[in-house]
Amino acid sequence: MSENLTGTVALISGASSGIGRATALRLAGAGAAVALAARRADRLEEVAADVRSAGGTALVIATDLTDADAAAGAVESTVAELGRLDTLVNAAGVMLNGPSDESPLDEWDRMVDINLRGLMYVTKAALPHLLDAAEDSPRSVADVVNISSVAGRVAAPTVALYNATKFAVTGATEAWRLEYTTRNLRFSVIEPGRTASELFDQKANSDADFTAAFGEVEALHTEDIADAIGYIVTSPRRVAVNEIVIRPTDQP
Repeated sequence: MSENLTGTVALISGASSGIGRATALRLAGAGAAVALAARRADRLEEVAADVRSAGGTALVIATDLTDADAAAGAVESTVAELGRLDTLVNAAGVMLNGPSDESPLDEWDRMVDINLRGLMYVTKAALPHLLDAAEDSPRSVADVVNISSVAGRVAAPTVALYNATKFAVTGATEAWRLEYTTRNLRFSVIEPGRTASELFDQKANSDADFTAAFGEVEALHTEDIADAIGYIVTSPRRVAVNEIVIRPTDQP
């Protein structure tokens, strides 16, 4: 049986849209106070308003998590304002695919910064607080959920740097899981397939490229991924969900 999250605090990166937004609403609905981190303050305020209108507690943290000091500040603000940190969901991400000989180097840097460095900076800063929460929580557990991708499992042409960042996220999550498994801090990775979100709006022709590779598919909804995250973090302490791959039914 799943447990509710009343009395716990969750920090969600990339919370202004997509999977991050859906996750914030899902965890707030389970009783968690949520800290919403992303760069777009106006979009975060909209998410916070939705949380509060449903009776939840939301803290807006408009910041650039690719800056190590800003990432640490987001964690410290969460703990200072909401009192603790039990759950971290790293959902921020960018996908800028294309032929490697034609792709601008700054796009590669941007994927490394957002998909990998930002995740590492937030996770590093959060670890002491998550370990404290695992010790004093009535649930006796804390969670980190990292959003990778099926591109973190299978390489593809024109996807080299996105593959690189997502393979890294998947690998780091498993290494952290092994490192902290005896301290009641669970690490989980989710690898979604095609999901309807702003990810495919970040570069021209992304939808066309996907359709050319995989054909027309009925995309997952962001709420489908948020439900998987909810399952992970509301599971009792004895249940550690290490990895979930979620593809649309008709995606090869």
